[in-house]
Amino acid sequence: MKRNIKIATAVTAGALAIGAVLAVGPVTAGTEGAAPMAAQTTSRSMLTNAQHQPRHHGDDRDGIRQHDGSCNAAALAEQGTLTAFQKTTLAGMAEEEKLAHDLYTTFAERYDVRVFERIAAAETQHLTAVRTLLNRYDVSDPTAGKQAGEFTDPGAQATYDRLLKQGEGSLTGALKAGRTVENDDIRALTKALSGLTAPDTRQVYTRLLTASEMHLTAFDHWIADE
Repeated sequence: MKRNIKIATAVTAGALAIGAVLAVGPVTAGTEGAAPMAAQTTSRSMLTNAQHQPRHHGDDRDGIRQHDGSCNAAALAEQGTLTAFQKTTLAGMAEEEKLAHDLYTTFAERYDVRVFERIAAAETQHLTAVRTLLNRYDVSDPTAGKQAGEFTDPGAQATYDRLLKQGEGSLTGALKAGRTVENDDIRALTKALSGLTAPDTRQVYTRLLTASEMHLTAFDHWIADE
């Protein structure tokens, strides 16, 4: 019963839904399918930031804390201008979101811990949001056509392989791998926001940053209880 009282804040798919609410695209998509799909859903894309209030342990369900408060939705902000470097960064964000999704999905299948399943669902929406930006700015999607655990960038591939191996040995190793992913994302997003002026990209990055901070808190609580 120990797991049923763990605090895993903000990891439900609706806790921080970022991306197309009416049509969330798959993580694995054909080269011609990912960007058009994002274009079709851009007008319906919603960025939802859920507000979470503290609850008693007895209110937890399945070891995952249910979110309270209202979900305030805002349409995707207007398009701006990205430099060549910022476009490269945007493509890298897609790889990072896919890495998180693929890793957490694998761990969810290995361990009976809902935290991985719920955060993986959130990462699917995050990738959809980034793909929408890739389409808006005519940037090639490096995740298109890639199977789970496959990446275009050698660095992303090496990171995934290393963290997967770390998490295969034990639940604690998997949770720590998740913590590493979120810490890396926080650093990358904080850096990417510096000097960024495009309203829509700032909006998505800011919400991705908030999500990573909440996911990090969830992993920290689970690690503390192990």
